[in-house]
Amino acid sequence: MKGSTVTIENVSKTFGTFHALDDVNITINKGEFFSLLGPSGCGKTTLLRIIAGFEFPDTGAVLFDDTDVLPLPPDKRPSNTVFQSYALFPHLSVFDNIAFPLKLKKVPKQEIDAKVKEYLHLVQLDAHADKKPNQLSGGQKQRVAIARALINEPSVLLLDEPLSALDAKLRTQLLVDLDALHDKIGITFIYVTHDQSEALSVSDRIAVMNQGKVLQIGTPFEIYESPATEFVAKFIGETNLFTARVEECTPYKTTENETEYMCRLDIPELAKTIQVTDYDMTQPGQKVCVSVRPEKIRITTEPPKTDRNDINVFEGIVEEPVYSGFQSKFYVRLENGTVIKVFKQHTNYLDDGPEIEWKDKVYVSWSANDGYIVEDIEK
Repeated sequence: MKGSTVTIENVSKTFGTFHALDDVNITINKGEFFSLLGPSGCGKTTLLRIIAGFEFPDTGAVLFDDTDVLPLPPDKRPSNTVFQSYALFPHLSVFDNIAFPLKLKKVPKQEIDAKVKEYLHLVQLDAHADKKPNQLSGGQKQRVAIARALINEPSVLLLDEPLSALDAKLRTQLLVDLDALHDKIGITFIYVTHDQSEALSVSDRIAVMNQGKVLQIGTPFEIYESPATEFVAKFIGETNLFTARVEECTPYKTTENETEYMCRLDIPELAKTIQVTDYDMTQPGQKVCVSVRPEKIRITTEPPKTDRNDINVFEGIVEEPVYSGFQSKFYVRLENGTVIKVFKQHTNYLDDGPEIEWKDKVYVSWSANDGYIVEDIEK
């Protein structure tokens, strides 16, 4: 495995009275595609700049493998950075932009020519070597910036929102190309983004950040399906969130390694109790936050036919149907006035049952396994 393991230990950073980073601890594995994800101002770019050497933390350490890199200037660290703004030299050709780091090192011309051609091919710009940056599209400019960052053969590539200036279709295509590029060269990628769909689609693991803190680190599946906090549940995708009080929690499934519990929760917003499965035995009386993803909820015009006792069922009226091509979104007002979001995927044409329209009476239902207790909110 190529690349370096990057360890961030107890890193804090303030700007005046603003706490940009608050005791951040992350270990990024060798060769991993790791994303720092969060809203603007959460500290992700500050952390990336500290790893790169453009900022210095107030406290803490940054290790590449077992070496503390904080004393090293940016050009002495085994990392390179790709910026949102491309930072290309407008007077130089694509070839010379990519060759620039090697020329600074006084690498022999023959070796420079060979390596630049190799990296031009790697980023699929062979036919554009003689063009100037102003003759390129945004996506092509970013490819040049990536090739220039990679030609030094760093062990860590740092990417600071590199696709945010591109239009949606181009961003999607370049993201696929970036993932494929990572698979080819195999070094450690640290990717900063505020776009959760980008992070979910390419990352091996993700650190979700807010207000200078790391709230959760996990695989895309873990972050989406098992959010650790209310903020993570809301920030990653869409969800229905409810405050609840635990009425009871009893074991119902036990294996050699783990026990699952069936919890009955009283939710004032729903004017009803619901059932949720959990791996922890929460105590009666505890206040918790519960997430139910819209795509986990079934919507029908008839009561669901099932003999299962772990299905939560509510009646309501469709307040707003929104057709989105591959799916429809429904905002359903329940009998007590609460509105629930439901996403219905379109699978086969004319195989989805009766069409659901505005003002229709419907039933929404979900399994106890499809609700998730995201955190204990009792102080």
